[in-house]
Amino acid sequence: MKHIKKIVTILGARPQFVKAAVLSRVISKYKEIEEVIVHTGQHYDANMSAVFFEEMNIPSPKYNLAINGLSHGAMTGQMLTEIEKVLQNEKPDVVVVYGDTNSTLAGALAAKKMHIKVVHIEAGLRSFNMKMPEEINRILTDRISDLLVCPTDTAIDNLQNEGFINMPIKIVKSGDIMKDAVEFYSKTSAEKSSIISKLKLQKNKFVLATIHRQENTDDIAKLKSIFEALQEINKSKQVVLPLHPRTKAILEKNNLFYNLTFIDPVGYFDMLELLKNCNLVVTDSGGLQKEAFFNKKHCIIAREETEWVELVTNKFAKIVGSNENKIIAAFKEFQASTISFDMELYGNTVGENIYKEIKNII
Repeated sequence: MKHIKKIVTILGARPQFVKAAVLSRVISKYKEIEEVIVHTGQHYDANMSAVFFEEMNIPSPKYNLAINGLSHGAMTGQMLTEIEKVLQNEKPDVVVVYGDTNSTLAGALAAKKMHIKVVHIEAGLRSFNMKMPEEINRILTDRISDLLVCPTDTAIDNLQNEGFINMPIKIVKSGDIMKDAVEFYSKTSAEKSSIISKLKLQKNKFVLATIHRQENTDDIAKLKSIFEALQEINKSKQVVLPLHPRTKAILEKNNLFYNLTFIDPVGYFDMLELLKNCNLVVTDSGGLQKEAFFNKKHCIIAREETEWVELVTNKFAKIVGSNENKIIAAFKEFQASTISFDMELYGNTVGENIYKEIKNII
């Protein structure tokens, strides 16, 4: 009997669930590889985890490590210990990690030390900001992977500039796996979500905002500046903001109250419907910048840099940091925009492309 190859997929945060669903569907279609999913538990809010596995039809995780709410070092260390046990038990041919979280780094490190091949999906991204924990995670993960699956030419250029061309690591451009997810789930999101009618929102009459990055939430001056800009925008366009638990706790602790439409964190179909129907997006999230583009919406990036530089270069998005005036100016500028979103930036059939590359190395 032919030995079926096995991969272990390490997940921990919302965007990783979304990306993993694309590849899981391709894996189950071909029935040539067994996939074992490990959920580290890094996103501990029920709205941000359990609901995603349900909605996205991702195979249930075989292992749920429930590691969360710790410092970066403690969290990564505990994940490393527990993932190592899983890998000893499962003996996979390959470990697949996504993006730039502590779960990503812990999964890659555990696998590499056990001489198991590592595939890093969304490799080569750089913000060039070493204060971001995500930047450290992605640089280290790239360096110890065997296959680097890059979404864009910029990502490949970054790796070449860092000397990866001289290393025994395979580098491929697959396109952006998030594009497949948005296209697939957009077909059914209107049936599965009632958020637009529930909130009585009108198409193109509201702004979708999300603010959760530590660089913004842990600096009260920055947080105030961003929220004051949103409050100003709210005078002309309703601002709808799914509130991350961390942001909520900090606003409450500092007695900061704003006249915006705050809602609890939402499932993926709700988020897609908000994206489809909004006027534009204000965010400090990485993934949402692209999801805005896939839904033909401009994006105001409340950060000092972005990994998705092609969105800014082509005037689909604007970097404004936490500057109140810049946020408001970008909002006004985008209201007058007539730009076409038909540019092909992120490839097609990305899940299939990635599957073929993984098959080639096992």
